[in-house]
Amino acid sequence: MMNTVSETSDLLVFSHLRWDFVFQRPQHLLSRQAKGRRVFYFEEPVFGMTEIPRLHLRETAENVLVVIPYLPTNIDPSKMEAALTDLVDELIYEEELIDYTLWYYSPKALSFSRHLEPKSIIFDYLDHLFYQKDRDQNVEQELLRKADLVFSAGQSIYEEKKHDHHNIHFMPNALDYTHFSQGRMKLVEPDDQINIPHPRIGFYGVIDQRFNFDLIMQMADLRPDFQFVLAGPVVNLDTRTLPRRPNVHYLGKKDYYALPLYLAGWDVTIMPYLQNEMTRFISPMKTMEYLAAGKAVVSTSVPDVIVPFSKKQLVRIADRPKDFIQQIEEAIQEKNGPEWLDRVDHFLKDQSWDNLHEKMAKLELDFVKDRKFREERPRVIHPLNITTSRVV
Repeated sequence: MMNTVSETSDLLVFSHLRWDFVFQRPQHLLSRQAKGRRVFYFEEPVFGMTEIPRLHLRETAENVLVVIPYLPTNIDPSKMEAALTDLVDELIYEEELIDYTLWYYSPKALSFSRHLEPKSIIFDYLDHLFYQKDRDQNVEQELLRKADLVFSAGQSIYEEKKHDHHNIHFMPNALDYTHFSQGRMKLVEPDDQINIPHPRIGFYGVIDQRFNFDLIMQMADLRPDFQFVLAGPVVNLDTRTLPRRPNVHYLGKKDYYALPLYLAGWDVTIMPYLQNEMTRFISPMKTMEYLAAGKAVVSTSVPDVIVPFSKKQLVRIADRPKDFIQQIEEAIQEKNGPEWLDRVDHFLKDQSWDNLHEKMAKLELDFVKDRKFREERPRVIHPLNITTSRVV
């Protein structure tokens, strides 16, 4: 696998996503980055359990160093930015980051990192940013101006932003085919699914404001024999207020490595998203994962699902409950044959995370080679009144 730039080029990542929440694009890409350089994954702050600002570092199984800033519960909001700035400086001082690259998933992190002097800045633009409640478009534009290299996870985002940066590249989400193709096998049923009758109509992923609960409930009423299996964490919603039906099953968050076990027992997979500004730019990774498991997919009209998946007749599209039910029924009756699976595999054959990582690494390496960097001078940062703990 290609080594990214050099083993001495550390990577400092700012993300709004917890490393341990859901294993997705950042985890896939940064785990591969960590094979050739030190990767520090700086999360959003945790409040409480401390009287003074401090950092906690832990090393993951993928050799990524997760950096968690802890702040006092009662910290004055006006002082939070200064505290995070000090914590970032402390990290750089303690870990001796001299020749490093900044990698952003969260533009908000500019508020405490814009003073840094990295060798380069990379912005990996995710669809998550478009539905954040506190999204600051001015900060996004500032990051786009500062970034040396921008990657776009979705086609819709790329079309929206391609004129805002001179070095932006469409780098769509990829797939761990070996992992998800296990869903084509007869696997041991998970305990919380084994007693659910067939046909099972399955979804996994974050269940939040983008999820079309009305669509699910109307379909559940129309077809009480269909069992809707919803696996994933409920975010920004009160679980007590989730709509209920006897044939709608909420299974909760599942480990990434257990997903094929659930997929193997589903008859059809679905992506029932609302159609609004929150879903206009989403590019669900699960589309290819469902397909790799050999499962028919029915989705609402998500632009990045229509193109390319529906256009290539790999995914069915419907929005109204009766139409959605009809597509599910047809998918069950047709029982995806060898010809459909051949088309699926032909499409998926080059969509690996290894390939995506290598493409992105090459673009970074080309940028480094083409640019004449100014001489880097180590910044002398005096130790602050901050406690840093590290667990390996």
